[in-house]
Amino acid sequence: MGTRVRMDVGGDGVAVITLDGPETLNAFSGTVARDLSAAYQRCDADSGVRAVVVTGAGRAFCSGADLSPGSTPFAPPGPGFSASPVEPPAWRVGKLVVAAVNGPAIGIGFTLALQCDVLLVAEDARLSVPQVRLGVLGDAGSHATLRRAAGQSVAAELLLTGRPITGREAAARGIASRALPASEVLAAALELARDVAAHADLEAVALSKAILWSGAGLDATAEAETEAHLRLMGRRSPD
Repeated sequence: MGTRVRMDVGGDGVAVITLDGPETLNAFSGTVARDLSAAYQRCDADSGVRAVVVTGAGRAFCSGADLSPGSTPFAPPGPGFSASPVEPPAWRVGKLVVAAVNGPAIGIGFTLALQCDVLLVAEDARLSVPQVRLGVLGDAGSHATLRRAAGQSVAAELLLTGRPITGREAAARGIASRALPASEVLAAALELARDVAAHADLEAVALSKAILWSGAGLDATAEAETEAHLRLMGRRSPD
């Protein structure tokens, strides 16, 4: 059985999306792309979802492309191929999306986590974008997400060599916000998501997130912040 995508929405407003295929370390496939896309679309549209956590079942986050017998992840692509198979990406979901990287995140497993707003990682997790060693290259926008997170030099080192790093190194280099013991990663992600769900304004989060991910320069960012303030201020009458 391949990896399934499970989504559970609690009464606290937090949606937990789980890549569930522990026997293959949650390997990624076209089915996962389709189902994760649908989960993100639902999270974006559902006002009852106020924050999102993405994690993996068992001891891994995602081991990368499905390489089981019969799979052909690196075959010539057909019509409509995209190197970013999950649509919308996590950065376009108008809620906080936290990646709880509880174990190995390899290839597209890592690049999908990089699309999230906040990464919490297991200290000893193996993380890599090894595609150049397989005759392809990093996907899912990783040439932008890694560069934004850690700078040109670090992004080049990881994307052009394919070498793995640990979760501890990822946090030290700014790729992840925190590295924790593996057993604590999901709990910490849920705590963060629940705090946002309980205390943050949903529209303000969406607008702030859009500005953060826009890549705009200083002047355009200042203009976007002004537009957001004009939209948000005065919505509520004083109590």
